[in-house]
Amino acid sequence: MILTCETLLKTHAPAWKQATVHPFLTQCQGGTIRPEQFNTWLVQDYLFVTEFTRFLARTLATAPLNHFDVLLSGLQALQDELAWFRDQATSRSLGLDIPRQETCQIYCDFMGNLVHAPYPVQATALWAIEYAYNQGWQLPGPMVEPYGEFAERWGNPGFTDYVGLLAAQANTSLVTATHTEQAQAEASFLRVAALEQAFWQMAYQA
Repeated sequence: MILTCETLLKTHAPAWKQATVHPFLTQCQGGTIRPEQFNTWLVQDYLFVTEFTRFLARTLATAPLNHFDVLLSGLQALQDELAWFRDQATSRSLGLDIPRQETCQIYCDFMGNLVHAPYPVQATALWAIEYAYNQGWQLPGPMVEPYGEFAERWGNPGFTDYVGLLAAQANTSLVTATHTEQAQAEASFLRVAALEQAFWQMAYQA
């Protein structure tokens, strides 16, 4: 059986649910998250996104030419996102020049090590990382302010479409992947799921 993003989600549904359903998100939705907890997550997420930008660039370096357009659109969006993070930090009087927490560092190290992985593994991990945010912020019902802007950023239809394109590219690469590469891709998906769960939880370590 050929591995696909869809089969990964079905086979590992419990792990994926833990990655995308977390008290941090529901407390943001209900407005009960403490500001210092949210700010902890916000700053660490900025530090994560700086490394994620490098990861996406390295993935582009190994991608087939017909995958360039989608990946380049992602890099262009990240330029805007990093500026948006800096604006958010300024409005909250938060410093961004701080060390990564251990959870953030572990996630960044994981992405850095993917430079040695075959493209199908990189493409699967890239999709999983983006889909976790896309799905996680799409909670049913309205998100109270000031958190609605965050739900809109990662839960909007345009970002959902982009994640769908990443899934299609990952699936295309997995079709010709070896059994070893498919096993590595599955392991990277599970690692992303575990790291996403830990990253939400990190907010409570303010």
